[in-house]
Amino acid sequence: MRLHDLPPLAADGGDTYLPPFTPAALFTEINLVSLIALALLVSAALYGYGVWRLRQRGDHWPAGRTAAFVAGGLGSIASVTVTGIEAYDTTLISVHMVQHMVLSMVGPIFLALGAPTTLALRVLAPRPRKALLAVLHSRFVRVVTFPLVAFGLFIANPFVLYFTSAYRQTLEHVWVHEFVHVHFIVTGCLFFWPLLGLDPLPNRWPYPGRALLMVLSVPFHTVLGLTIMQSKELLGGDWYPNLGLSWLDPAADQVTAGGILWAGGEIVSVTMLGILVVQWVRQSEREARRIDRALDREEAKAATGGPATRPEPDAE
Repeated sequence: MRLHDLPPLAADGGDTYLPPFTPAALFTEINLVSLIALALLVSAALYGYGVWRLRQRGDHWPAGRTAAFVAGGLGSIASVTVTGIEAYDTTLISVHMVQHMVLSMVGPIFLALGAPTTLALRVLAPRPRKALLAVLHSRFVRVVTFPLVAFGLFIANPFVLYFTSAYRQTLEHVWVHEFVHVHFIVTGCLFFWPLLGLDPLPNRWPYPGRALLMVLSVPFHTVLGLTIMQSKELLGGDWYPNLGLSWLDPAADQVTAGGILWAGGEIVSVTMLGILVVQWVRQSEREARRIDRALDREEAKAATGGPATRPEPDAE
């Protein structure tokens, strides 16, 4: 089937005829010639250059952070933007939902764990480092990274996307589609970076508050997923039926998409809670060691008749 033989909606969206989706399509429908692929490559190169600079001057950078940023963060984003996931994301809403989950949750979590801002602050020259710090402490960044603001954006975005005409626009216009991809990543980073990121950011809450905010996000994914599963109206209107694909059942695929959103949201949320608990335990251990050191110093000074000192402030 040629492109001009497809229904108008499919042609306008830039899709060509696609066979039924299978795992093999992830590898047979790869598209490495795109702006997102270039952006991912540049990001990986810049991060790698920063790590190389640190090692050249004898400084240490944890390999786990590099793996989290490059493999976990950039790798997960690449897996849904340059593979068959991207090829089918306007054909199957279930595939789109997988893409949505990875771009808004999985990718941002690993990017945050990679601490790219900390790496940049350690590598940059004094003037650009000062400029970066000014941005981090600007009023705009303080507002958008405030946990309740970021939480509101993160929760409201999918409801606005799927229950307004915005979703249909992403199917009909490539530039809107790509913009939503970037939007998913940005809002995910705004939400997850202050909660579990290792970079110096304003508005960082104590661990109990972060865990509570993560728990509060779970019901919204459940409600959204169940609503999509039970909806009698197709998301995107007549877009999917008008594709004219004999192997596609849009209603059944929408039920699958809602289930992916529901289950995926809970799995990622529970995983993130586990990460928060680990970070919380490590922070408590550091605090205990700090107090022990302070007590040891006081005991040593008391034994020699020197003045007592106060415990040093803890740095997260």
